[in-house]
Amino acid sequence: MTLLMIFLAFDPVAILRAVVPFVGLLLVLVVIHEFGHFLAAKAFGIKVLEFGIGFPPRAWTYLRRGDTEYTLNWLPIGGFVRLLGEEDPTDPRSLAAAPRWKRLTVMFAGVFMNLVVAVVLMGAGFMIPRERSLSLAQVSEVSPGSPAVEALVEGSMRDGSEPIQGIQPGDIVLEVEGRDIKNTSELVFANRLNLGEVQHWVINRGGSTLTAEVYARWDPPEGQGPTGIRISAPATCLEFSDDGECTRAELLYPYTETVWYPPWEAFPKGAQALVDTMRLTVNEIRVRISGTSGASVSGDQPAFTGPVGIADSTGQLIDQEGWRPLVEFAALLSLNLAIFNALPLPMLDGGRMFFVFLEILRGGRRIAPEKEALVHLTGFALLMMGVLVVTYFDIARLLT
Repeated sequence: MTLLMIFLAFDPVAILRAVVPFVGLLLVLVVIHEFGHFLAAKAFGIKVLEFGIGFPPRAWTYLRRGDTEYTLNWLPIGGFVRLLGEEDPTDPRSLAAAPRWKRLTVMFAGVFMNLVVAVVLMGAGFMIPRERSLSLAQVSEVSPGSPAVEALVEGSMRDGSEPIQGIQPGDIVLEVEGRDIKNTSELVFANRLNLGEVQHWVINRGGSTLTAEVYARWDPPEGQGPTGIRISAPATCLEFSDDGECTRAELLYPYTETVWYPPWEAFPKGAQALVDTMRLTVNEIRVRISGTSGASVSGDQPAFTGPVGIADSTGQLIDQEGWRPLVEFAALLSLNLAIFNALPLPMLDGGRMFFVFLEILRGGRRIAPEKEALVHLTGFALLMMGVLVVTYFDIARLLT
């Protein structure tokens, strides 16, 4: 697969529409991450040798102030902070010579900045008016033997009779675990957010409001969801085929509402949305690790994706939804950067913090600086190899 073949396989304009926004977002978010390290190091008197925007080779040193050079570099895919003695404590102003709590603070500061940015961006997203579908979510089919069949239904029908047990076709789901459900997408999200749990539902059945306790399976049979139901928006059929199948339908509730929140409500919602996203991600990873896809949110998507795959997603998002959803996309990207950098892997912030915790467990005895540096260098090489492998499969997937 040559570079020419790859180039010819794509529309150059589409490439630019995908790559430019992604690279811009990534550059800003990584620079903010590194600025967290920079501020913490400066606050503790640790010598900062260089604050770089982009990766080397260096293009321009635009400022020298005190001990620090501020540089622009040719590769616009991130940024970095170069601190004195990251593994060597011989200089009193080096990072390695600082007390352990200061080192941990400096190392965690980048992750903290990305988390703050994610909450701010997600909160800003809730302040932007958007249309919310009010088409409702109705059960259209219940699989035999599924948890929906076994659901405990409580309440009374309008005529005072006891309700039939189990979720029934025609039931409209109004709430899941206290969350209002106004359309099918919201039901899917709430359902998969609480995998492995008995969920409390509020349903409407024939005009009666009932409650139901429904278990959401981790590993449902192929073709079934976690609870064993199929859902659709309530509709009426306008045309039928000769064999009686509906060929044209019309929504019973084709309504929307404009939703936005003031800042004092938007930012708490933004924080909660990020917590929900992390829960959903953990559920997705658990399902994939188990080797099943029945409960997966996106079973047709690759388990891992790299820069090319994320750039492609950026382009698709812009084509389908416009530029406004990029605010939420940037928030999720910032959250992913925070989580990724917090992992205890060599060369990442979490890996460096791991060595500090290891030092604490060893009673203050440090790992030799040259050994720690070798571990980080090896980890960086393996990380780059992993990125290249994932990028190859991203490109291959896009070409097919």
